[in-house]
Amino acid sequence: MELKRTLVRAAVSRPGVLLATSPGATRQRLAVEAELARRGWACVGGPAEADLFVILGDREGEDEDEGEGGEGDWVAALWQGIPAPKARVWVTDPGRVADALDSGLADLVRGEHGNDHAPDAPDAHHALHALHALHEHHEHHEHHEHQQNGDHPTPPSDHGGHDMHGGHHGHAGHDMGLVEGLPMADRADDRDGLRLDVLHVPLGPVLADWPAGLILRLTLQGDLVQEATAEPVTAPPSPHPPFWDEPWLRAASGEHISRGDAARRLCAAHLDSLGRFFAVAGWDDMAARTRHVRDRALAGAAAAELTSLVRPLIRRAQRSRTLRWLTTGLGTLPAEQARQRGVTGPALVADGDTYNRMLVWLDAVGRSAADCDVTEALDPAEVVGPRGRLDTPVPPSKAMLDSLPKLLKGTEFACARIIVASLDPDLDELTHVPAPGTVHSHG
Repeated sequence: MELKRTLVRAAVSRPGVLLATSPGATRQRLAVEAELARRGWACVGGPAEADLFVILGDREGEDEDEGEGGEGDWVAALWQGIPAPKARVWVTDPGRVADALDSGLADLVRGEHGNDHAPDAPDAHHALHALHALHEHHEHHEHHEHQQNGDHPTPPSDHGGHDMHGGHHGHAGHDMGLVEGLPMADRADDRDGLRLDVLHVPLGPVLADWPAGLILRLTLQGDLVQEATAEPVTAPPSPHPPFWDEPWLRAASGEHISRGDAARRLCAAHLDSLGRFFAVAGWDDMAARTRHVRDRALAGAAAAELTSLVRPLIRRAQRSRTLRWLTTGLGTLPAEQARQRGVTGPALVADGDTYNRMLVWLDAVGRSAADCDVTEALDPAEVVGPRGRLDTPVPPSKAMLDSLPKLLKGTEFACARIIVASLDPDLDELTHVPAPGTVHSHG
């Protein structure tokens, strides 16, 4: 028995961690990601690879049935899909992340939750199947070329993937038939008059490098997106300002906020978005370095240190011909269309495609890093957060979500996640319900 425990401890000393982030839990996510990087624990892309399930956000209503797509549904589905030995922890306090991870590791070593399956949620099996199939499909859409010295991303290929059952594009969704419990696609005419599979593919709400709480429903024919809808998971309203928008909202409410504090938050927000963007594009080394600089910004590093850290990142991203080739021409959003849809911030300034939006983020990171030590007060009328204006009837991330379907239509499935990452909508903005009369009192 003692030998068995020793072997289990050795196997789980660096467990694979699956993060499930609820809208409103950005602060917790950042704290967990920083602690995982410190420990050298890897975040995994799906339940099959996970040992430790870390759920981020408030535990209110965790035992309630929130309906299809609600938190109870996807949390239960993910937990059921993790093979034993396994353990799970909730992180509600960013200041106690280390304690929570230690507790989860101890449970994993003891095997206390190895057979602890959460109660079946509505359609939990189908939700889990979709999560597994999506992960497998994304994995097989990556082109496994050698990355020389980690200087270039690994581009996605145009080849179709296979799901965990060995079939082409196996996904759970609506309007599909079932053969021995496996979903089958409908068929319809494509643009060339051929009869191709019509696949209904749900992305999210839990994926690596994915906006927390976003569900994207795609209709595919072959590898092309024919239709897309974007919707948030059900989440309780929060009186707390979104983490990334906090300095500007607090200044608008009359608090003294320095320009340096706002610049620091802006710098970290864009580095966080860039980390997702690089990771989805297949540039894992660059994503890790970007997140390290993000963590240094949030830890209060001086402007001189941050500037010295961001300059090589900016140069490296701008000089990568592979990244430019991979992202140019995807998700083009002209400025005029952005204005008509209520989009503001970097997506409006970029006036172009995913590559243009990345360049705007890089430019903002360089400028904001240099301003992190400025002590002058932030102008209360300057209510432009990382994703756009905060004094409009619609939060900036809602306008981006509304724009996603048209940006995705007609694109290849392998490119859909890059387009989403280039906008990086913050669904925390959709759960924020401020007091009447304050900025963003849209309800």
